[in-house]
Amino acid sequence: MTAPVPLSGPRFQTEPARLYREMRREHGAVTPVVLDGDVPAWLVLGYRELHQVTGDPVLFSRDSDLWNQWDGIPDDWPLLPMIGRKQPSILYTVGERHRERVGMISDALEAVDPSELRSYTEKFADELIDGICAKGETDIVGDYAMLLPVRVLARLYGFRDEQGPGLVTALNDMIDGRERAIAGQTHLAGSMGQLLADRKAEPADDVVSRMLTHTSGFSDLEIAQDLMVMMAAGHQPTADWIGNSLRLMLTDDRFAASLFGGRNSVAEAMNEVLWEDTPTQNVAGRWASRDTQLGGRRIRAGDLLLLGLQGANSDPQVRTDGSALTGGNNAHFSFGHGEHRCPFPAQEVAEVIARTGIEVVLDRLPDIDLAVPAESLTRRPSPWLRGLTALPVRFTPVPAR
Repeated sequence: MTAPVPLSGPRFQTEPARLYREMRREHGAVTPVVLDGDVPAWLVLGYRELHQVTGDPVLFSRDSDLWNQWDGIPDDWPLLPMIGRKQPSILYTVGERHRERVGMISDALEAVDPSELRSYTEKFADELIDGICAKGETDIVGDYAMLLPVRVLARLYGFRDEQGPGLVTALNDMIDGRERAIAGQTHLAGSMGQLLADRKAEPADDVVSRMLTHTSGFSDLEIAQDLMVMMAAGHQPTADWIGNSLRLMLTDDRFAASLFGGRNSVAEAMNEVLWEDTPTQNVAGRWASRDTQLGGRRIRAGDLLLLGLQGANSDPQVRTDGSALTGGNNAHFSFGHGEHRCPFPAQEVAEVIARTGIEVVLDRLPDIDLAVPAESLTRRPSPWLRGLTALPVRFTPVPAR
Protein backbone atom coordinates (compact mmCIF):
# COMPACT_ATOMS: atom_id res chain seq x y z
CA MET A 1 0.00 0.00 0.00
CA THR A 2 1.34 3.44 -0.94
CA ALA A 3 2.00 6.02 1.77
CA PRO A 4 -0.89 8.24 2.87
CA VAL A 5 -1.06 11.76 1.45
CA PRO A 6 -0.46 14.73 3.80
CA LEU A 7 -3.54 16.97 3.80
CA SER A 8 -1.37 20.05 3.61
CA GLY A 9 1.16 21.70 1.36
CA PRO A 10 1.17 24.22 -1.49
CA ARG A 11 -0.41 21.95 -4.10
CA PHE A 12 -3.82 22.35 -2.46
CA GLN A 13 -3.47 26.03 -3.39
CA THR A 14 -1.57 25.85 -6.68
CA GLU A 15 -2.93 22.81 -8.51
CA PRO A 16 -5.72 21.07 -6.57
CA ALA A 17 -7.43 19.62 -9.66
CA ARG A 18 -4.24 17.86 -10.72
CA LEU A 19 -3.54 16.78 -7.13
CA TYR A 20 -7.01 15.21 -6.76
CA ARG A 21 -6.54 13.39 -10.10
CA GLU A 22 -3.23 11.98 -8.91
CA MET A 23 -4.69 10.95 -5.56
CA ARG A 24 -7.60 9.22 -7.30
CA ARG A 25 -5.26 7.47 -9.76
CA GLU A 26 -2.80 6.29 -7.10
CA HIS A 27 -5.19 5.53 -4.24
CA GLY A 28 -8.68 5.26 -5.69
CA ALA A 29 -11.93 6.94 -4.72
CA VAL A 30 -11.12 6.72 -0.98
CA THR A 31 -7.62 8.03 -0.28
CA PRO A 32 -5.64 7.57 2.96
CA VAL A 33 -4.44 10.94 4.27
CA VAL A 34 -2.69 12.31 7.34
CA LEU A 35 -3.62 15.53 9.12
CA ASP A 36 -1.41 17.80 11.25
CA GLY A 37 0.47 15.69 13.79
CA ASP A 38 0.34 12.57 11.56
CA VAL A 39 -3.30 11.92 12.46
CA PRO A 40 -4.78 9.38 9.97
CA ALA A 41 -8.03 9.83 8.08
CA TRP A 42 -9.71 8.95 4.78
CA LEU A 43 -10.47 11.50 2.06
CA VAL A 44 -13.53 10.48 0.01
CA LEU A 45 -12.95 11.71 -3.56
CA GLY A 46 -15.43 9.56 -5.50
CA TYR A 47 -18.81 11.08 -6.39
CA ARG A 48 -20.69 7.83 -5.77
CA GLU A 49 -18.74 7.08 -2.60
CA LEU A 50 -19.38 10.57 -1.24
CA HIS A 51 -23.07 10.19 -2.05
CA GLN A 52 -23.04 6.91 -0.08
CA VAL A 53 -21.27 8.43 2.94
CA THR A 54 -23.48 11.52 3.16
CA GLY A 55 -26.64 9.52 2.49
CA ASP A 56 -26.14 7.02 5.34
CA PRO A 57 -25.99 8.93 8.64
CA VAL A 58 -26.19 5.73 10.69
CA LEU A 59 -23.16 3.97 9.22
CA PHE A 60 -21.23 7.21 8.64
CA SER A 61 -22.16 9.26 11.68
CA ARG A 62 -21.57 12.88 12.68
CA ASP A 63 -20.96 11.70 16.24
CA SER A 64 -17.29 12.58 16.80
CA ASP A 65 -17.24 10.60 20.06
CA LEU A 66 -16.79 7.57 17.82
CA TRP A 67 -13.32 8.66 16.69
CA ASN A 68 -10.67 6.04 17.40
CA GLN A 69 -7.86 8.65 17.53
CA TRP A 70 -8.94 10.77 20.51
CA ASP A 71 -6.28 9.33 22.83
CA GLY A 72 -3.57 10.88 20.67
CA ILE A 73 -5.15 14.30 20.06
CA PRO A 74 -3.61 17.13 22.16
CA ASP A 75 -5.77 19.90 23.59
CA ASP A 76 -3.99 22.50 21.43
CA TRP A 77 -4.36 20.63 18.13
CA PRO A 78 -4.99 23.41 15.56
CA LEU A 79 -7.71 21.43 13.77
CA LEU A 80 -9.88 21.06 16.88
CA PRO A 81 -12.15 23.96 15.78
CA MET A 82 -12.76 22.10 12.50
CA ILE A 83 -12.93 18.49 13.75
CA GLY A 84 -13.39 19.08 17.48
CA ARG A 85 -14.73 16.99 20.28
CA LYS A 86 -18.46 16.55 20.25
CA GLN A 87 -20.10 19.90 20.83
CA PRO A 88 -23.76 20.80 21.41
CA SER A 89 -24.14 22.14 17.84
CA ILE A 90 -26.06 21.04 14.79
CA LEU A 91 -22.84 19.62 13.32
CA TYR A 92 -22.67 16.80 15.86
CA THR A 93 -26.37 16.17 16.51
CA VAL A 94 -27.91 13.10 14.92
CA GLY A 95 -31.36 11.61 14.32
CA GLU A 96 -34.62 13.33 15.19
CA ARG A 97 -32.94 15.97 17.35
CA HIS A 98 -30.83 16.98 14.36
CA ARG A 99 -33.92 17.33 12.20
CA GLU A 100 -35.50 19.56 14.85
CA ARG A 101 -32.42 21.78 14.85
CA VAL A 102 -32.48 22.05 11.08
CA GLY A 103 -36.11 23.10 11.42
CA MET A 104 -35.26 25.78 13.97
CA ILE A 105 -32.50 27.26 11.79
CA SER A 106 -34.54 27.01 8.60
CA ASP A 107 -37.54 28.71 10.21
CA ALA A 108 -35.37 31.56 11.50
CA LEU A 109 -33.75 32.10 8.09
CA GLU A 110 -36.93 31.65 6.05
CA ALA A 111 -38.43 34.59 7.93
CA VAL A 112 -35.76 36.87 6.43
CA ASP A 113 -37.49 39.03 3.84
CA PRO A 114 -35.70 38.51 0.47
CA SER A 115 -36.07 42.16 -0.51
CA GLU A 116 -34.64 43.27 2.84
CA LEU A 117 -31.75 40.84 2.45
CA ARG A 118 -30.92 42.23 -0.96
CA SER A 119 -31.34 45.78 0.36
CA TYR A 120 -28.92 45.13 3.25
CA THR A 121 -26.43 43.58 0.87
CA GLU A 122 -26.64 46.48 -1.58
CA LYS A 123 -26.28 48.99 1.26
CA PHE A 124 -23.16 47.43 2.71
CA ALA A 125 -21.73 46.70 -0.74
CA ASP A 126 -22.20 50.33 -1.79
CA GLU A 127 -20.53 51.53 1.42
CA LEU A 128 -17.54 49.30 0.73
CA ILE A 129 -17.32 50.43 -2.90
CA ASP A 130 -17.57 54.07 -1.74
CA GLY A 131 -14.37 53.48 0.21
CA ILE A 132 -12.39 52.35 -2.83
CA CYS A 133 -14.03 53.75 -5.97
CA ALA A 134 -12.01 56.99 -6.11
CA LYS A 135 -8.65 55.17 -5.92
CA GLY A 136 -8.73 53.50 -9.32
CA GLU A 137 -7.30 50.27 -7.91
CA THR A 138 -7.88 47.92 -4.99
CA ASP A 139 -7.71 44.36 -3.76
CA ILE A 140 -11.33 43.40 -4.39
CA VAL A 141 -10.99 40.36 -2.11
CA GLY A 142 -9.42 41.98 0.95
CA ASP A 143 -11.19 45.33 0.63
CA TYR A 144 -14.59 44.03 -0.43
CA ALA A 145 -15.43 40.31 -0.67
CA MET A 146 -13.91 39.46 2.72
CA LEU A 147 -15.90 42.21 4.42
CA LEU A 148 -19.32 41.94 2.82
CA PRO A 149 -20.94 38.62 3.88
CA VAL A 150 -20.19 38.96 7.57
CA ARG A 151 -21.62 42.48 7.64
CA VAL A 152 -24.86 41.24 6.11
CA LEU A 153 -25.04 38.16 8.34
CA ALA A 154 -24.24 40.22 11.44
CA ARG A 155 -27.18 42.51 10.61
CA LEU A 156 -29.52 39.54 10.06
CA TYR A 157 -28.46 37.88 13.31
CA GLY A 158 -28.62 41.04 15.43
CA PHE A 159 -24.99 42.17 15.85
CA ARG A 160 -24.07 45.83 15.76
CA ASP A 161 -22.45 46.84 12.48
CA GLU A 162 -19.19 47.85 14.16
CA GLN A 163 -18.66 44.30 15.43
CA GLY A 164 -18.17 43.03 11.88
CA PRO A 165 -14.39 43.51 11.48
CA GLY A 166 -13.58 41.58 14.66
CA LEU A 167 -15.86 38.75 13.57
CA VAL A 168 -14.12 38.60 10.17
CA THR A 169 -10.71 38.18 11.81
CA ALA A 170 -11.94 35.55 14.26
CA LEU A 171 -13.71 33.55 11.57
CA ASN A 172 -10.73 33.57 9.22
CA ASP A 173 -8.38 32.47 12.02
CA MET A 174 -10.69 29.65 13.05
CA ILE A 175 -11.40 28.31 9.58
CA ASP A 176 -7.82 28.35 8.32
CA GLY A 177 -6.90 25.88 11.08
CA ARG A 178 -3.52 27.40 11.95
CA GLU A 179 -1.91 28.78 15.10
CA ARG A 180 -4.65 31.33 15.84
CA ALA A 181 -7.53 28.92 15.23
CA ILE A 182 -8.46 28.37 18.87
CA ALA A 183 -8.19 32.10 19.67
CA GLY A 184 -10.55 32.86 16.80
CA GLN A 185 -13.01 30.27 18.06
CA THR A 186 -12.87 31.78 21.56
CA HIS A 187 -13.61 35.29 20.24
CA LEU A 188 -16.52 34.06 18.16
CA ALA A 189 -17.98 32.07 21.06
CA GLY A 190 -17.80 35.09 23.36
CA SER A 191 -19.48 37.31 20.80
CA MET A 192 -22.30 34.83 20.27
CA GLY A 193 -22.85 34.39 23.99
CA GLN A 194 -23.15 38.14 24.50
CA LEU A 195 -25.54 38.50 21.58
CA LEU A 196 -27.79 35.82 23.04
CA ALA A 197 -27.81 37.56 26.41
CA ASP A 198 -28.66 40.88 24.75
CA ARG A 199 -31.52 39.39 22.74
CA LYS A 200 -32.98 37.53 25.71
CA ALA A 201 -33.12 40.84 27.53
CA GLU A 202 -34.40 42.79 24.52
CA PRO A 203 -35.85 40.69 21.64
CA ALA A 204 -35.86 42.14 18.14
CA ASP A 205 -36.82 41.17 14.60
CA ASP A 206 -33.71 39.14 13.87
CA VAL A 207 -32.53 35.56 13.44
CA VAL A 208 -31.27 35.18 17.00
CA SER A 209 -34.53 36.34 18.58
CA ARG A 210 -36.50 33.92 16.40
CA MET A 211 -34.24 31.02 17.40
CA LEU A 212 -34.65 31.89 21.08
CA THR A 213 -38.43 31.75 20.81
CA HIS A 214 -38.56 28.52 18.81
CA THR A 215 -40.70 25.78 20.32
CA SER A 216 -38.11 22.99 20.13
CA GLY A 217 -36.63 23.93 23.50
CA PHE A 218 -32.91 24.17 22.72
CA SER A 219 -30.62 25.59 25.39
CA ASP A 220 -28.76 28.88 25.08
CA LEU A 221 -25.50 26.95 24.66
CA GLU A 222 -26.96 24.88 21.82
CA ILE A 223 -28.26 28.01 20.07
CA ALA A 224 -24.91 29.79 20.54
CA GLN A 225 -23.10 26.81 19.01
CA ASP A 226 -25.48 26.76 16.05
CA LEU A 227 -24.98 30.48 15.51
CA MET A 228 -21.21 29.93 15.37
CA VAL A 229 -21.70 27.22 12.76
CA MET A 230 -24.06 29.44 10.75
CA MET A 231 -21.69 32.39 10.87
CA ALA A 232 -18.64 30.34 9.88
CA ALA A 233 -20.47 28.48 7.12
CA GLY A 234 -22.16 31.63 5.86
CA HIS A 235 -19.27 34.10 5.80
CA GLN A 236 -16.03 32.65 4.47
CA PRO A 237 -17.42 30.36 1.76
CA THR A 238 -19.65 33.20 0.52
CA ALA A 239 -16.71 35.63 0.47
CA ASP A 240 -14.70 33.08 -1.51
CA TRP A 241 -17.68 32.48 -3.82
CA ILE A 242 -17.63 36.20 -4.64
CA GLY A 243 -13.85 36.28 -5.08
CA ASN A 244 -13.60 33.09 -7.12
CA SER A 245 -16.50 34.16 -9.37
CA LEU A 246 -14.98 37.59 -10.01
CA ARG A 247 -11.64 35.94 -10.80
CA LEU A 248 -13.35 33.69 -13.33
CA MET A 249 -15.19 36.58 -14.95
CA LEU A 250 -12.01 38.68 -15.16
CA THR A 251 -9.85 35.93 -16.63
CA ASP A 252 -12.18 33.88 -18.85
CA ASP A 253 -13.37 35.30 -22.17
CA ARG A 254 -16.64 33.36 -21.93
CA PHE A 255 -17.81 35.75 -19.21
CA ALA A 256 -16.48 39.00 -20.66
CA ALA A 257 -19.97 40.20 -21.61
CA SER A 258 -20.89 40.49 -17.95
CA LEU A 259 -18.26 43.16 -17.52
CA PHE A 260 -20.04 45.38 -20.05
CA GLY A 261 -23.59 45.45 -18.78
CA GLY A 262 -24.72 41.85 -19.17
CA ARG A 263 -26.01 40.01 -16.12
CA ASN A 264 -27.19 36.60 -17.28
CA SER A 265 -23.73 35.07 -17.07
CA VAL A 266 -23.21 36.15 -13.44
CA ALA A 267 -25.30 33.19 -12.33
CA GLU A 268 -23.51 30.95 -14.84
CA ALA A 269 -20.11 31.98 -13.49
CA MET A 270 -21.24 31.43 -9.91
CA ASN A 271 -22.51 27.94 -10.76
CA GLU A 272 -19.33 27.04 -12.61
CA VAL A 273 -17.30 28.05 -9.57
CA LEU A 274 -19.36 25.66 -7.43
CA TRP A 275 -18.36 22.84 -9.80
CA GLU A 276 -14.77 23.73 -10.69
CA ASP A 277 -13.42 25.99 -7.94
CA THR A 278 -15.75 25.50 -5.00
CA PRO A 279 -14.96 27.55 -1.89
CA THR A 280 -15.47 24.53 0.37
CA GLN A 281 -12.97 21.98 -0.92
CA ASN A 282 -12.90 19.42 1.90
CA VAL A 283 -15.09 19.01 4.98
CA ALA A 284 -14.67 17.16 8.27
CA GLY A 285 -16.20 14.80 8.72
CA ARG A 286 -17.97 11.52 9.31
CA TRP A 287 -17.05 8.64 11.62
CA ALA A 288 -17.68 4.99 10.80
CA SER A 289 -20.00 3.44 13.39
CA ARG A 290 -18.76 -0.08 12.55
CA ASP A 291 -16.30 -1.86 10.27
CA THR A 292 -17.32 -1.56 6.63
CA GLN A 293 -16.12 -1.36 3.04
CA LEU A 294 -16.06 1.82 0.96
CA GLY A 295 -14.52 2.28 -2.47
CA GLY A 296 -12.55 -0.93 -2.09
CA ARG A 297 -11.10 0.18 1.26
CA ARG A 298 -11.58 -1.49 4.61
CA ILE A 299 -12.90 1.18 6.94
CA ARG A 300 -12.67 0.38 10.64
CA ALA A 301 -15.10 1.46 13.33
CA GLY A 302 -14.19 4.95 14.54
CA ASP A 303 -12.23 5.94 11.41
CA LEU A 304 -12.56 9.56 10.33
CA LEU A 305 -13.76 10.21 6.78
CA LEU A 306 -13.28 13.64 5.23
CA LEU A 307 -15.68 14.76 2.53
CA GLY A 308 -13.71 15.65 -0.62
CA LEU A 309 -16.32 17.92 -2.19
CA GLN A 310 -14.12 19.31 -4.97
CA GLY A 311 -12.64 15.91 -5.71
CA ALA A 312 -16.13 14.44 -6.08
CA ASN A 313 -17.30 17.35 -8.24
CA SER A 314 -14.51 16.57 -10.70
CA ASP A 315 -14.84 12.77 -10.57
CA PRO A 316 -14.30 11.56 -14.17
CA GLN A 317 -16.82 8.78 -13.58
CA VAL A 318 -19.60 11.38 -13.57
CA ARG A 319 -17.88 14.29 -15.37
CA THR A 320 -17.02 12.46 -18.58
CA ASP A 321 -16.28 15.73 -20.37
CA GLY A 322 -14.43 17.84 -17.84
CA SER A 323 -14.28 20.80 -20.21
CA ALA A 324 -18.05 21.03 -20.68
CA LEU A 325 -19.89 24.04 -19.30
CA THR A 326 -21.88 23.14 -16.22
CA GLY A 327 -24.80 25.39 -17.24
CA GLY A 328 -27.76 24.95 -14.94
CA ASN A 329 -26.57 21.60 -13.56
CA ASN A 330 -26.77 21.84 -9.75
CA ALA A 331 -25.81 18.25 -8.93
CA HIS A 332 -22.54 19.35 -7.33
CA PHE A 333 -21.60 18.63 -3.72
CA SER A 334 -20.68 22.20 -2.83
CA PHE A 335 -23.55 22.50 -0.33
CA GLY A 336 -23.18 18.89 0.84
CA HIS A 337 -25.77 16.15 0.63
CA GLY A 338 -28.08 14.21 2.91
CA GLU A 339 -29.56 15.28 6.22
CA HIS A 340 -26.41 17.25 7.15
CA ARG A 341 -26.31 19.30 3.95
CA CYS A 342 -26.52 23.07 4.18
CA PRO A 343 -30.19 23.97 4.89
CA PHE A 344 -31.88 25.32 1.78
CA PRO A 345 -32.76 28.74 3.30
CA ALA A 346 -29.07 29.19 4.20
CA GLN A 347 -28.09 28.40 0.60
CA GLU A 348 -30.55 31.04 -0.61
CA VAL A 349 -29.11 33.65 1.76
CA ALA A 350 -25.57 32.90 0.56
CA GLU A 351 -26.59 33.08 -3.09
CA VAL A 352 -28.35 36.43 -2.66
CA ILE A 353 -25.34 37.92 -0.85
CA ALA A 354 -22.85 36.58 -3.41
CA ARG A 355 -24.82 37.50 -6.52
CA THR A 356 -25.78 40.95 -5.24
CA GLY A 357 -22.19 41.57 -4.17
CA ILE A 358 -20.90 40.71 -7.65
CA GLU A 359 -23.56 42.77 -9.42
CA VAL A 360 -22.79 45.86 -7.32
CA VAL A 361 -19.11 45.60 -8.30
CA LEU A 362 -20.01 45.38 -11.98
CA ASP A 363 -22.51 48.24 -11.72
CA ARG A 364 -20.24 50.61 -9.80
CA LEU A 365 -16.94 49.72 -11.50
CA PRO A 366 -18.01 48.87 -15.07
CA ASP A 367 -14.50 48.83 -16.57
CA ILE A 368 -12.94 46.76 -13.79
CA ASP A 369 -9.97 44.70 -14.96
CA LEU A 370 -7.32 42.48 -13.45
CA ALA A 371 -4.26 44.52 -12.39
CA VAL A 372 -1.77 41.63 -12.33
CA PRO A 373 -1.09 38.58 -14.51
CA ALA A 374 -3.69 35.89 -13.84
CA GLU A 375 -0.96 33.30 -13.18
CA SER A 376 0.38 35.40 -10.27
CA LEU A 377 -2.82 35.07 -8.22
CA THR A 378 -2.37 32.93 -5.09
CA ARG A 379 -4.66 31.07 -2.72
CA ARG A 380 -4.86 30.99 1.07
CA PRO A 381 -2.94 28.09 2.68
CA SER A 382 -5.86 25.84 3.58
CA PRO A 383 -6.89 22.40 2.30
CA TRP A 384 -10.40 23.06 3.59
CA LEU A 385 -11.44 26.29 1.89
CA ARG A 386 -10.26 27.61 -1.45
CA GLY A 387 -10.07 31.38 -1.70
CA LEU A 388 -7.73 34.00 -3.10
CA THR A 389 -5.25 35.79 -0.87
CA ALA A 390 -5.84 38.86 -3.04
CA LEU A 391 -7.47 39.89 -6.33
CA PRO A 392 -5.82 43.17 -7.43
CA VAL A 393 -7.97 45.12 -9.88
CA ARG A 394 -7.93 48.50 -11.59
CA PHE A 395 -10.73 50.70 -12.90
CA THR A 396 -11.54 54.27 -13.81
CA PRO A 397 -11.83 56.29 -10.58
CA VAL A 398 -15.38 57.45 -9.84
CA PRO A 399 -16.76 59.54 -6.96
CA ALA A 400 -18.54 57.96 -4.05
CA ARG A 401 -22.31 58.12 -4.01
